[in-house]
Amino acid sequence: MNVQILSDSASDLSPDMYDEYNIEVVPANVIIEGKEYLDGVTITPKEMYDAMRAGKKISTSQANPQAFKSAFLKSAEINQPIIYFTLSAALSGMYQSAKIMEQEVKDTYPQAPIYIIDTKCASLGYGLVIIRAAELAASGASVKEIIDIATYHAEHMEHVFTLDNLEYAYRSGRLSRTASYLGTFLKIKPILHIKRGKLAYLESKRGSKRVINRLIDIAEERGVNLKKQVIGICHGDNLKEAKRIATLCKEKLGAKNTIIKMIGSGIGSHAGPGVLGLFFLNKSYK
Repeated sequence: MNVQILSDSASDLSPDMYDEYNIEVVPANVIIEGKEYLDGVTITPKEMYDAMRAGKKISTSQANPQAFKSAFLKSAEINQPIIYFTLSAALSGMYQSAKIMEQEVKDTYPQAPIYIIDTKCASLGYGLVIIRAAELAASGASVKEIIDIATYHAEHMEHVFTLDNLEYAYRSGRLSRTASYLGTFLKIKPILHIKRGKLAYLESKRGSKRVINRLIDIAEERGVNLKKQVIGICHGDNLKEAKRIATLCKEKLGAKNTIIKMIGSGIGSHAGPGVLGLFFLNKSYK
């Protein structure tokens, strides 16, 4: 491969997909009751959700900066272009850490072809951008072609999430105790999206069936040529409902290609078990 694609674990792709597409990955850190794990390496998303259900204190931190330096050095030493498409810089310090390590490597290899791109995406929306970049790299595309097309996908990637239980958003500090209690009592489920790289409130629905139907409606309203693109569906240890969304995507949107993955620590540690997400392009697939 002429160009190496680098991702962090917040892309929520599975290990077999990293291998299949020859994607190098840097894991974030998950801290459970003070003990540190590597996201997707020494702890699985399922294990994290089980710990959350057990009431354990969960937090996350960005990847070890030295992991970025190691990846950059490996490519710099053989003058191989490496492109790191990052989780939204508004949600994590990964981008800034990578930029610092880029400069350290360039102190030794000034001409090292290292490129760091903030996707302003998260979870599987970010993962779909990574896959597209890796496909292009495997086909022999140039650095410019990969950056241009992957950036186009990132700019037009829609992210729509819904939470199953607001208690976890309260625990993570994203929601007040009152809002959490009232939302849970009234069975109100918020729908969130990504706006300028940040998670933002969109609307709410009462009940699981209504909120899932609304996710499909939003995809129909915002999506373009949904039959010809890959639609991502992610879940927080809630495969049954994720499959239900996939079925509706096929029946109502005519989707022919869907990917279902479990949400990792990046979103899952704040959203909690049961979270569901839908990802698609609002412009034609490139």
